[in-house]
Amino acid sequence: MLQQSGATDLFSSAEEDSSLYFTYSGGENELEVSDLHYEVDTAAQIPWYERLSEFKMPWEMKGDKQTAINDLNLRVHSGQMLAIIGSSGCGKTSLLDIVTCRDEGGKMRRGRILINGKPSTPQLVRKSIAHVRQDDRLLPHLTVRETLAFVAKLRLPTHFTQAQRDQRVDDVIAELRLRQCAHTRVGNDYVRGVSGGERRRVSIAVQLLWNPGILILDEPTSGLDSFTAHTLVLTLSRLARGNRLVLLSVHQPRSDIFQLFDLVVLLSAGSAVYCGAAREMVPYFTALGQPCPRYCNPSDFYVDLISVDRRSPEKEAQCLERAQVLAQQFKEKVRDTDDFMWKASGASTAPTHSDSSQVPGRGKGEEVITVAQHRDRLPGRLHQFTILIRRHMYNDFRDLVTLLVHGFEALLMSLLVGCLYYGAGHQRLSLQDTVALLYMIGALTPFAVVLDVIAKCHSERAMLFHELEDGMYSVTAYFFAKVLGELPEHCVFTLVYGLPIYWLAGLNPAPDRFLLNFLLVWLIVYCSRSMALFVAAALPTLQTSAFMGNSLFTIFYLTGGFVISLENMWLVASWLSHASFMRWGFEGMLQVQFRGNKYAVSIGNLTINVDGIHVVEVMNMNHYPLWSCYLVLLAVCLVFMLLYFLCLKFIKQKSSQDW
Repeated sequence: MLQQSGATDLFSSAEEDSSLYFTYSGGENELEVSDLHYEVDTAAQIPWYERLSEFKMPWEMKGDKQTAINDLNLRVHSGQMLAIIGSSGCGKTSLLDIVTCRDEGGKMRRGRILINGKPSTPQLVRKSIAHVRQDDRLLPHLTVRETLAFVAKLRLPTHFTQAQRDQRVDDVIAELRLRQCAHTRVGNDYVRGVSGGERRRVSIAVQLLWNPGILILDEPTSGLDSFTAHTLVLTLSRLARGNRLVLLSVHQPRSDIFQLFDLVVLLSAGSAVYCGAAREMVPYFTALGQPCPRYCNPSDFYVDLISVDRRSPEKEAQCLERAQVLAQQFKEKVRDTDDFMWKASGASTAPTHSDSSQVPGRGKGEEVITVAQHRDRLPGRLHQFTILIRRHMYNDFRDLVTLLVHGFEALLMSLLVGCLYYGAGHQRLSLQDTVALLYMIGALTPFAVVLDVIAKCHSERAMLFHELEDGMYSVTAYFFAKVLGELPEHCVFTLVYGLPIYWLAGLNPAPDRFLLNFLLVWLIVYCSRSMALFVAAALPTLQTSAFMGNSLFTIFYLTGGFVISLENMWLVASWLSHASFMRWGFEGMLQVQFRGNKYAVSIGNLTINVDGIHVVEVMNMNHYPLWSCYLVLLAVCLVFMLLYFLCLKFIKQKSSQDW
């Protein structure tokens, strides 16, 4: 534990070997926050769909303006690691969001953010800053090396050779101590994979691949045990000494983690009560009459000192007054400084810059290639598409349990219905039974497909939001990779469903009729898949998407021409039936099965053979030629796909879990 008198000695004992596998050699980086005042509207923080649960319209919700950041100043340079410390709600995450231009639900009243002397913009942030979020969003069925290899292909410039990409991946794996799990699946809460600390380091490695000059991390130690957290921060400290600027937020770090920080900002209710060298924090507060007790962790003691106790109005007012006094005292002490940092007499917070002209571990004459010099030559959309579709198929086809469950679901549904009609033996099904069977074929499995697709899209939504926000790839590349990457699974799924039920029920055995019927089933199922993609991208939560998907499917089911005939529908239902893929698939299957087939119809004692197409005409399902059914189904697929693309393009795919 730190003692008031021995803080400097303990800090010096925390020095580690600073040799790195690669350093940042793209020049000097500086981050400056000047006179920042940021307010948050509490009503804007509540999503619109949660406002409806209170039986209030969105415009009826009035929130209070709360100050998240109050007159904050700081300046950090390359080679330094700055830790933002404070209790929950003090403004740590708000500050990181403002710096990375992700300040949603708030407004910056005054102040400015400068990155390398330029005002912060989303484009500048993407080129200069790597942002590691608090939650890990990675594909669970890829190994650590595969995850980094795909990101390297997406984020490293096109002038990199494959050998250079592989070398960069190896360097990052070695730097973040991931060699022992390089060939282990990443995993998640449901898939067994690497440990929590290793997964957090993989998230950092993903951002570190393109060798950023500024690395920002939101609560990187949350959920980790003390040893893993210390190892992670030690790695970040070594990265900072590789000529990078590291900025992270943390609640109350233990003493050996606190020793690793170069600079700390102590926040209370959005105001800085200390900003300067970590080793000088104890002497600073000691001079103010707040010494750290012997054998006590300074971060624990001083965070407790400035935290607001809201158990009673009296305690809350007392804590706020104490924090305001400390913030005002600090502001007076650094009023005349250039970098807004408190320094003891003779002390300096200037970074010790590492020699970036030579990368340790490489030969003297070998060129050091940095990404920052070639950010304008990243892979194009076609290249992004080829990488994404491979990554998508790698991840999906390794999820053997899900594939088997979906396949068994389709097979079981097909066998149950097929065996029900198989009891007719060699006798052909009656007209009524055949009509009911054809409608069931187009109605059973698409309903299950809708729910499966919506659930999968929402599980991928947060990762998609983060990767699009980081500019890793374009919406167009992701859209085509998503659509085409799932085609093989869709084809096999439809084949497993459509083949057994057709032959068990004894439908028209002609090969051409089977192929025409299978194509109709394929289009019906794909229409339901397209509709589910659109609904999943358009609505913010899994519950609302599932509700809307079920509602649309029910509307199309009821207006499909079987539950009620088309001629008996009222006007609005008749209009909806023209957009129902169930109606056009049902009409097409009726024409395929009945046209040219003779059926015996008994009228009293008289039995006559009637062409099956006349039955279709009686049902008013023969108004359009067969080829038009295929065209309409294809058009419905394309319309839903276009809506899905527009939702990806213009609606932020922010997961409901991120609010």
